[in-house]
Amino acid sequence: MPKTKSTHRLTAQRKLELYRATRTPDAPVGETRSVRAYGIHLDDLREIEQTIESAALAALKVHGRHGRQPSDVSPERVRVLEQELGEKTRALAELSVAFTVLRRAKKEREESQRVSPAGRSRRRRAR
Repeated sequence: MPKTKSTHRLTAQRKLELYRATRTPDAPVGETRSVRAYGIHLDDLREIEQTIESAALAALKVHGRHGRQPSDVSPERVRVLEQELGEKTRALAELSVAFTVLRRAKKEREESQRVSPAGRSRRRRAR
């Protein structure tokens, strides 16, 4: 956001207050005292509105998921899920090891190419 005219820092709380002030039916957005007091542009206000509305939507979605938890989970289902989790954990560990090995090999290859640039030019001539 651009620098404000006043010494007020646009904290999250102040942005929320600004958003609320512009939500009243009789508030002309461009003339809202808060907008002028903070010296922000209408584009900045629109960005604040979009951020608040998308955050509120995300929070409502998360809250909705918690209300629909399964009521009857059999011990068999728990065992299957624990087994799947174990398999995925092992697979992730294997992939992490493979990634580390490949990254080290790449780093060693790059270092060896940096160390012997003359050797590379001889190989090119031999081809």
